[in-house]
Amino acid sequence: MILDKRADLGHGDVKKLLFSLSVPTITSQIVNMLYNLVDRVFIGHMQPAETVGKLALTGVGVCLPIIMVISAFASLMAIGGAPRASIAEGAGESEKSERIMGNCLTMLVITALVLTVLFESFAEPLLLMFGASENTIGYALDYMRIYALGTIFVQLTLGMNAYITAQGFATVSMKTVLIGALLNIALDPLFIFVFGLGVRGAALATVLSQMISAVLPIVVLLRQKEDRLELRKLRIERSLLGRILRIGIPAGLQFVTFDFSNVLIQSGINSFGDTTMAAWTAYGKTDALVWMISGAFGVSITTFVGQNFGAQKYSRIRQGAWTCLALSIAMVGALNVTLLLFRSQILGIYTDNPEVIAVGSMVMLSIMPYEFLFMPIEVFAGTMRGVGNSLMPTLITGSCVCLFRVVWLMTAVRHWHSLKTLTLSYPLSWALAAAVFLVVYFKGSWLRRRR
Repeated sequence: MILDKRADLGHGDVKKLLFSLSVPTITSQIVNMLYNLVDRVFIGHMQPAETVGKLALTGVGVCLPIIMVISAFASLMAIGGAPRASIAEGAGESEKSERIMGNCLTMLVITALVLTVLFESFAEPLLLMFGASENTIGYALDYMRIYALGTIFVQLTLGMNAYITAQGFATVSMKTVLIGALLNIALDPLFIFVFGLGVRGAALATVLSQMISAVLPIVVLLRQKEDRLELRKLRIERSLLGRILRIGIPAGLQFVTFDFSNVLIQSGINSFGDTTMAAWTAYGKTDALVWMISGAFGVSITTFVGQNFGAQKYSRIRQGAWTCLALSIAMVGALNVTLLLFRSQILGIYTDNPEVIAVGSMVMLSIMPYEFLFMPIEVFAGTMRGVGNSLMPTLITGSCVCLFRVVWLMTAVRHWHSLKTLTLSYPLSWALAAAVFLVVYFKGSWLRRRR
């Protein structure tokens, strides 16, 4: 693979640099979402669709918690290690950056092997625990036992792509995802229908595409002239691993608390009946693009800040944070206006039920106009992680967003039991967290200068 010109994040126009990091990341996430959607479409069309297709789709859906666990461990090492590598690179400490990558790769391989053995050994009881029925357990097992064999490829793809982005090669990272996605889309119908492998074919197509996606970032990192990955230096260094986990674990806890609060929100949604549940699902699919954009800017600012922190360019860090905030608000705002203007047509993609579309429209109007409030949370959290401070954003989001929503559900929603009361928890929690982030940011205690 031909490498793009490496982005020097310590020099040049800040806005252009942040765009060069964020746009490929957004594209990668959209491609990833689309090929997962295509995967489900092919499975759902297994014949007869009303019986086999439906049961197979449900069985594969039961595997989602296990797939999320695999992804979570990879993200832990990526979020914890990539900012450290960026800081070292910015400081001109190539050898240290190489050691960080080596430690992360070693941990990813070890974790993958442990998870593979665990999921292969206890697949059936785990899937039954996650809701597989007598009718769907066979499909779930067929899919999971093959998917689990590819755990190492998922780990390497998610874990090591972060280091390509951290070195300024965001476009190369995007290409690895794109190649894997196109391969998966091509192999799905071949294995599922032509070879008659069913859900096992879908799992096999995913594993093979993830294998290609895993090989590419490793090859790129091995071919670097500097900050390269050297397989002969793979090891675990307790001091370095500890620093990686000090960023990765709090960030992981932040995602867990978000998921926990969302589970509680979903339980509240379920209390309003089937129409509301369907409307909420359609809204969530529509809103996914917004969170891809916000997450991409969060990753971009972390990379940008890490390199400039390592180079001790503190004024450029602040310039980058405000530029990223402005860009993310502008892009999310423009997207939200578009989605709201065509909300009925967009919701109609997922359902033709007028009641569901009406409730979904109300949800969109209650939440989407205020999603710009989340951008300070994403950008300032990414900025703080970029300088190695992961605990502060975790505490702020955990208390101001997640805990606030739990309290709101147990008090306001219980007293005024309406969907509008529930949706109000979103803008209120974002506004509270954004205000706290602004106070902490201006106090400046999060930025400890390098010595």
